[in-house]
This record gives sequence, C-alpha cells and structure tokens, in this order.
Amino acid sequence: MNLRLKTFYYSAAATALALPATVMAAENPFNQARVLTNSVGDKAGISTSQTLPGMAGSIINVILGFLGILLLFYMLYAGFLWMTAGGDEKKVTKAIDIIKQSIVGLVIIVAAFAISNFVLGSLVNVSQV
Repeated sequence: MNLRLKTFYYSAAATALALPATVMAAENPFNQARVLTNSVGDKAGISTSQTLPGMAGSIINVILGFLGILLLFYMLYAGFLWMTAGGDEKKVTKAIDIIKQSIVGLVIIVAAFAISNFVLGSLVNVSQV
C-alpha cells in the first residue's frame, strides 16, 4: 500500500472519530426555534400552548398522511403488477382491482381529512368563545 493511500485512510478514520464529537457539541436547532417562537408568541399575546383539539388534529393529520403514503405504495405495487403481467389476464385483473381499491381508499382518506378538519375547527372555535 502506498503512502498516499495510507495517509488517506488515517485521515478518514481520524475525521470519522472526531466528527461525532463536533456534532454532539452543536446545539439543537429545533430547541432554538421553539424558544424563539415561544418568546415571540408571548410578546404578541398569543398563547403558545396547544389545545386538546389542536393536538388531536395534528395526530389525525399524521395518521391520515401515513395512510396516504401507504396507498401510494399500494398503487405503485399495482402498477408494477400490471406492467409485469405479461398478458396474463388474472394478473391484469388483480392489478386493476388493486388500483380501484386504492382510489376508493384515497377518497375515504380525503373525506376523513375534510371531516376531521371541519369538526376540529368547530371545536377550536367553540372552545375559544
């Protein structure tokens, strides 16, 4: 092994060992952003604590987003199944059925999102009165 390659390996190893210590020493930028937004909200007279309906809405939105991602992968699987069917009618029919089911699921998710936003928005408006 020549000297340049050894030097490269040693410097890469030293960098790999020293880098985590540098990263751990850095302050979390999300904490800084939270402190900044809380102080700005306090000065503006806005409550920075989240209400129960707001928290429930956030959780529901995360769950519905996750389900939407699952439906996307399900749709991609159906497309792959259709493309690799090779003229087999059973595989094509199965792929079409999966696509139809995915579209129905997507409609249900969008409807659930709209209903949850309406209901939680109404709860937030009622609780602020």
